[in-house]
Amino acid sequence: MFKRIKEDLLMVHIRDPAARSSFEIFFCYSGVHAIWYHLISHYLWNHDHYFSARLIASINRFFTGIEIHPAAKVGRRVFIDHGMGVVIGETAEIGDDVLMYQGVVLGGTSTVKEKRHPTVGNGVVIGSGALVIGNIYLGNGSKIGAGSVVLKDVPMGSTVVGVPGRVVHEKRKCAMDQEHQKLPDPVEEKLEKLVERQEYLEKEIESLKKNK
Repeated sequence: MFKRIKEDLLMVHIRDPAARSSFEIFFCYSGVHAIWYHLISHYLWNHDHYFSARLIASINRFFTGIEIHPAAKVGRRVFIDHGMGVVIGETAEIGDDVLMYQGVVLGGTSTVKEKRHPTVGNGVVIGSGALVIGNIYLGNGSKIGAGSVVLKDVPMGSTVVGVPGRVVHEKRKCAMDQEHQKLPDPVEEKLEKLVERQEYLEKEIESLKKNK
């Protein structure tokens, strides 16, 4: 348990430049507290103490604003930064070294008791307000842009943006990359190409008029 706490504190130091000390992280970071609460509720759930597990999960939500179902599987060194409004469903599975921001939802699409929530690979970054819905897989090292709605599997190392989510970049350089402002915008790129094409055609029309 103490090794797990030490790992989590170190990960926050690496991920968040605003973190000044381990003391500050231990007492003031709700995203870290949410993971620790979940470890307790998950243990109780796996030992058939379902009511106690749900009660701890409810206390977790009350104090942190982060809702994690006790049955969800969460890996090591997962950091939920500014985590208010994060929801992680019952059959969700999260790998190691994952970074999530506020408002992220790992949701389900079915009422059948089966695997209905996402599986998140190792080293994935999920931006603010992203919705990842259904029994889909986010490949290792992938990055989900803020506000994206992801409904299909995401290849390893890909960057996804938009509604619905589209792969706009493959083979990311580094899983620690947090520069959300540099994500490509495929809609803007298409519009720019259309404008360039329109300007070209207008010049061609003017040239034809002059040559009459």
